[in-house]
Amino acid sequence: MTQNRPIYLDYAATTPVDPRVAEKMHYCLALEGPFGNSTSHHSFGQEARQLIEGAREAVAHLLQTVSRNIIFTSGATEANNLAIKGIVAGYPDRGKHLITCRTEHKAVLDVFRYLETQGYSVTYLDPKPNGLVDCDVLNSTIRADTVLVSIMHVNNETGVIQDINRILQTTRERGVFLHVDAAQSLGKIAINLQQLPVDLLSFSAHKFYGPKGIGGLYVGDSPRVRLVSQSHGGGQERKLRAGTLATHQIVGMGEACRLAAELMSDENRKIQQFRDQFWQGIGSVPGLYLNTEECSVVPHILNVRFSGLSKAVLLERLQGLAISFASACNTLDLEPSHVLRAMGYSEEEARSSIRFSFGRFTTEFEIQKAITLIRERFIGGLCE
Repeated sequence: MTQNRPIYLDYAATTPVDPRVAEKMHYCLALEGPFGNSTSHHSFGQEARQLIEGAREAVAHLLQTVSRNIIFTSGATEANNLAIKGIVAGYPDRGKHLITCRTEHKAVLDVFRYLETQGYSVTYLDPKPNGLVDCDVLNSTIRADTVLVSIMHVNNETGVIQDINRILQTTRERGVFLHVDAAQSLGKIAINLQQLPVDLLSFSAHKFYGPKGIGGLYVGDSPRVRLVSQSHGGGQERKLRAGTLATHQIVGMGEACRLAAELMSDENRKIQQFRDQFWQGIGSVPGLYLNTEECSVVPHILNVRFSGLSKAVLLERLQGLAISFASACNTLDLEPSHVLRAMGYSEEEARSSIRFSFGRFTTEFEIQKAITLIRERFIGGLCE
């Protein structure tokens, strides 16, 4: 670790690119590499095409699906837009009612708010206090004109894992499409789309040690999902997403998927140990509480609140740690976490909450040092 550099405990915001991923990407950018346009018929383009399709296979393998179902995008935000706007445009006669949850990422919520300005009606579900969607309430909310339900797999702030299987059973029984934002789960926990055949699933490489600027959308074919493209141009990606494919980024994501498939099980055990060790080390701090039920969250996220302390105080005392108060996309927003507020926490409680997140390159030394720093700065009357 570089001297004076903070300890990085913000893996849910973004992850460093794995060196093995960077090596594959560099080859694609170099003069001797496959720098050609993948739609070109000469050897430079065809080599690029082969590598892109190999990466598509790697993504599909991680999701336990077939490669034709994978559409490359610039990230999960674009994939969310394509999924939600694309499906309502693809089924204009089904109705204009949509359902989502108040704890979704802004990349989903803002799409629905836009669609409300276009004449769509949106129901925003309140989660239960533990952050989970109430499937009975969801079922009662679905109407004859409901087109789509969009629920994230793993919450980016709390780490809460939704019961997508039960949600899918509900949407299938009612003949409604289901979109899942898996930005925080792909590469972190197992997803098997043969066993969990959702209609649409979006993801982003930079959440699991791949590069920023690349992600994708799974488009189901059982039943076949009809989307309308939200960008127009060269007709790439089954005419659903126009633009020259970025070979180096796609190959980087493919390698990140390959590594995730290989390392996920052992990696999660290590990260869970670090998370438990971290909580055991800081749990005795006066006024410190967990914001989630441990059994229902992913191993790499820990959301806690320092009762009674302001954001300014926390920022001062947590210097030396790279952490987040909420989603990284909202760090400039003065409003408290909309996720915690939706779960029933007060504005004061939400403002005094911190997300710690751990990952592949977290070390025992960093965990111990972070524990020591927090205990030194919060124990001894500091929380009174």
